[in-house]
Amino acid sequence: MGTNSIQKSLGYQRIVIQDNLEYFKANHTEKQKTFAEEIASSLNHKLKFINPKYFYDNIGSHIFDKICNLPEYYPYKCESSILKNIACNLTPHLTSDVRLVELGSGSSTKTRLIINALFQSQKYVEYFPIDVSDVLIDSAKELCCDYKNLKVTGVIDTYENGLDFIENYDNKPNLITFLGSSFGNFSERDGNNFLKRIHDLMKSSDYFLIGLDLKKDSNILFNAYNDTKGLTAKFNLNILERINKELDADFKISQFAHKAYYNESKGRIEMYLHSLSDQTVTIPKADVSIQLSENELIHTENSHKFTISQIGSMFEEVGLDIVQMWFDTKKYFGLFLAKKF
Repeated sequence: MGTNSIQKSLGYQRIVIQDNLEYFKANHTEKQKTFAEEIASSLNHKLKFINPKYFYDNIGSHIFDKICNLPEYYPYKCESSILKNIACNLTPHLTSDVRLVELGSGSSTKTRLIINALFQSQKYVEYFPIDVSDVLIDSAKELCCDYKNLKVTGVIDTYENGLDFIENYDNKPNLITFLGSSFGNFSERDGNNFLKRIHDLMKSSDYFLIGLDLKKDSNILFNAYNDTKGLTAKFNLNILERINKELDADFKISQFAHKAYYNESKGRIEMYLHSLSDQTVTIPKADVSIQLSENELIHTENSHKFTISQIGSMFEEVGLDIVQMWFDTKKYFGLFLAKKF
């Protein structure tokens, strides 16, 4: 399907910046309506929650980049160390004209390590970053400046819609990447559905590379989400700032605190916004008013940690075969390369 047909059927605006850089952006009013509807629904539950995908506006994305450089936050450093060492093992699996597709690209810092690997086996590289944040645009511009033989086609949208875009684009082989530990944010059911979706859109020539955080000492996990500089707290609280800004809400940020702990029985970090007082919040663009009691929690994120056997079972269940796996020296984190059975 051509880009014009995709643009029309999926509701995208196409913006061409230069010969080797363009991006597609979901219709803004539809995106805003969806945000308002989701917030109205999730904050009206008995156990209030906010989907973690809304962390990543421009401000949230910049805060997260800073979190990645904290000494306590090991996932970024561990995954980067793996990526630096796997180029010679990754490229033999791939064809010489593979396209790099990245879900949740953010600032694309780690992406450069994969792009460097691909340039070892091909003269030109095509890169499709998919991210809900406009930060994608600036990072894509920087990449195009640094790599003259790189063509970037960005998609500013959710993973789900971005995958629809990729599935209908063309028949070129893809290396679909999902770096970081974002998969751990899914519930078991949503994670299974995500992997099924990846499986269903993959061609026999495609590969899927995913980063997964492994189970480890609970103190290491706790410290990673409760850093001494308070950046994770700032990141968590920024989601309320975003609702204030985009939906005209009146959250008093000083009346909330960051809370994160490791739930051993469920194998996950749980993150919340803790209400410090009885309060009422109105969200005009979501047409909702909510009551919060002192000490009531708004759930913002789960971050599941996995064993290698769990990972193998998850992939096998949806028809994906792990062809290679790599780990950092401490086995805190793993990268898993898979293809369809």
